[in-house]
Amino acid sequence: MICRSSPYRTVLRDNAVPTIFDLTSHLNNPHSRHRKRIKELSEDEIRTLKQQKIDEAFERQQAAQELNESNEQNTVSEEGGEEQEEEAVALTLEERENKDYLKSLFEILILMGKQNIPLDGHNVDELPEGIFTSDNFQALLEYRINAGDEVLRKRFEMTAVNLEYCSKTQQKQMLEICESCIREETLREVRDSHFFSIVTDEVVDIAGEEHLPVLVRFVDDSHNLREEFIGFLPYEADPEILAVKFHTTITEKWGLNMEYCRGQAYIVSSGFASKMKVVATRLLEKYPQAVYTLCSSCALNIWLAKSVPVVGVSIALGTIEEVYCLFNQSPQLLVELDNMISVLFQNNEVKGNELKQICRSQWTGRHDTFEVLVDLMQALVLCLDAVSSDSSVRWNNFIVGRAFVLSSALTDFDFIVTIVILKNVLSFTRAFGKNLQGQTSDVFFAASSLTAVLHSLNEVMENIEVYHEFWFEEATNLATKLDVQIKLPGKFRRARQGNLNSEVTSENYYKEILSVPTVEHIIQELKDIFSEQHLKALKCLSLVPSVMGQLKFNTSEEHHADLYKNDLPNPDTLSAELHCWRIKWKHRGKDIELPATIYEALHLPDIKFFPNVYALLKVLCILPVMKVENEKYEVGRKRLKAYLKNTLTEQRSSNLAVLNINFDIKHDLDLMVDTYIKLYPDKVEFQEDFIPSNNSEVTEDA
Repeated sequence: MICRSSPYRTVLRDNAVPTIFDLTSHLNNPHSRHRKRIKELSEDEIRTLKQQKIDEAFERQQAAQELNESNEQNTVSEEGGEEQEEEAVALTLEERENKDYLKSLFEILILMGKQNIPLDGHNVDELPEGIFTSDNFQALLEYRINAGDEVLRKRFEMTAVNLEYCSKTQQKQMLEICESCIREETLREVRDSHFFSIVTDEVVDIAGEEHLPVLVRFVDDSHNLREEFIGFLPYEADPEILAVKFHTTITEKWGLNMEYCRGQAYIVSSGFASKMKVVATRLLEKYPQAVYTLCSSCALNIWLAKSVPVVGVSIALGTIEEVYCLFNQSPQLLVELDNMISVLFQNNEVKGNELKQICRSQWTGRHDTFEVLVDLMQALVLCLDAVSSDSSVRWNNFIVGRAFVLSSALTDFDFIVTIVILKNVLSFTRAFGKNLQGQTSDVFFAASSLTAVLHSLNEVMENIEVYHEFWFEEATNLATKLDVQIKLPGKFRRARQGNLNSEVTSENYYKEILSVPTVEHIIQELKDIFSEQHLKALKCLSLVPSVMGQLKFNTSEEHHADLYKNDLPNPDTLSAELHCWRIKWKHRGKDIELPATIYEALHLPDIKFFPNVYALLKVLCILPVMKVENEKYEVGRKRLKAYLKNTLTEQRSSNLAVLNINFDIKHDLDLMVDTYIKLYPDKVEFQEDFIPSNNSEVTEDA
């Protein structure tokens, strides 16, 4: 029963146990009238808590500035801190007006971030000579003044028309504070959860500079696994420098304790894999429990292909992505490809229809991408040839030009033999990788099948001559079908000109340059990514009741759980607790289904009665290899992709991106204003004594 007259009434969960509470009997009981009630905070206590929050934000921002050598250090003395507390009690009229002014500026910047409005307006080159136009920030300021913002009007009513209302430097400083405060809301939840994992996405171009997107995985207070975007890290060509900056940013600038990091995964473009592996290795040396794993959002075969250190493989992967992008951006091209598939697969309509469906999906990220590509090769080449040689002006010059270039790339024998060899080598890991992205039970049993996968690949390596002969024959048959000449790569022939050994055949060349290093690398990469520690963690998935049931409740998690012994609240009682956990599900009622995922297990009403099991499930849940069961908690990566897709490279901003991607996170304008005043007191003094003729700060560029 819910007492609707109580000020503390709330809504019960669907799975709550019905209980009757009497919230009125104490009124008639004289002994309970002096019972301790919920304390209401006074204004002074609220002000003190808010000041602590401001001080924490200030310390984080100060640490970030010390890392950035290009910014001047702005420190605030202890006396200044004491004065700030006094000012918080009684602000003068000028101070209040200045805070309101700064709050208006922050509101505009947050609006621009959430709505993905770039700071700059028209390019100077786009404007006629002699024409001046405001940038987007200044235009919004003017619009707000015209709409009746008296604070801004009073501040700028005496300002010269051609002066900027807010300099580029001040905009940059305020954006950094906005980004830090928004990020801190997420990081606070991460710290409360204790354990987390770090995931990076592919390197992206932000206004001409390469950056590494960083996401964090954690289980929130509602027991939901979340993956949130927390910012960009400038990319460094030197992997050792990158590793140091990566660690420093996470620990010092963002304030995360890496001792609680339980997983790390890196999704990288081809060519960057070896550098990110150095980062993973350095972190593992410092934090052995930060297990290096695969990421659930990337197919194992694609990840392995991108990591192969062969130039030809990197070029082939780039070509595949360009082909996908060309057809994906033109519906007419897809129709043309459909027609070509229909012609080529007249005798196998089922296969043809399947390929048509695949072409309308993200087929470059599938486990069987290379099988699909080999099946589509003839249709792709014929379609691109038809577009590039069309004389009816159906296609624009861009599509015609790209079709010609890509047709030439696809009909290069080097490309053909590369995709055929990748298709055959990765066929040994396809089922294994697919299981890793399946249900929890699939992931558990996949861990046990790794030995068989490695055994098969080692057998291939021992008999590479025989296997390569079959692969090369398949490549030559496909080349013949496409009327492609079988020959050595031009760069190899040019390098050996005048000294060409007649014994070097195409088959032997590709065996040594492609087949052998590819198989060797994949074997080693599987051993590295699925380390003993990683496999022990995956075997702990037998804690999930559905996996227990498949194993007939004959499990022994104690041996594998030693990996996380220090993470348990009561490690001494683990054995007894696991026994009770098994008995609970073994003797369950007939109408009770076994929870099939960690997500379901974490949301059990009585999970708190098994504190060690709960702690283990939380840690297992955040491993990057485990997929996020509820899609609404995986929005960070989707919003990141949307931002990059919808924003021109030159208009991207690492600060605005954080505001845009995390648009639904609450923000405290007062906190932002107070942090700015603490960090840049000289700027505040300058604004109070603003004189229009003094434009040294006003015209400064960031």
